[in-house]
Amino acid sequence: MDNETIRNELTTALNEIIEAGKLEAGSSIVIGCSTSEVSGGRIGKASVPELGPVIAGTVIELCRAKGIVPVFQCCEHLNRALVMEKSEAMRRGYTRVCAVPRAKAGGSCGTAAWKLLNEPCLVMSVQADAGIDIGDTLIGMHLRPVAVPFRGSIDRIGNAHLVMAYTRLPYIGGERAKYTEED
Repeated sequence: MDNETIRNELTTALNEIIEAGKLEAGSSIVIGCSTSEVSGGRIGKASVPELGPVIAGTVIELCRAKGIVPVFQCCEHLNRALVMEKSEAMRRGYTRVCAVPRAKAGGSCGTAAWKLLNEPCLVMSVQADAGIDIGDTLIGMHLRPVAVPFRGSIDRIGNAHLVMAYTRLPYIGGERAKYTEED
């Protein structure tokens, strides 16, 4: 497994979920990642700090190009808090928390994102428009209702299981309701 393969797999997954979820500029996407799983180890047991910048850097670069806000979930040792740009957190009214992620308390990807973002901060929770879960890190708590599972053309990043979802607006109103102008 080489860094270029991981970048290519991740770029494919990101582009597919952005298209499937019809994400527009200003939308947010939460990324959960176990570098342990990407490298073939067991989640939380074989962290690979060198993979953090590869994964976080790829996400940040692609999201910036598309105007999408990347958000990186930390591990359980930081209560699954999230790393994002401070300006976005403040604009969205998210509750900031006080910690700085490290490889063994935040995860390799969250730690890398902290170093790569312009002015990072840690927030307690978000309601993202889409998510990519690399290695079964359980990002669902950070997605808006209603989450729609999405299967893209790949099902792994490195050795890690890949799960993706985008969200849609909840339908309300029952059988008389119309959901588009054309109805």
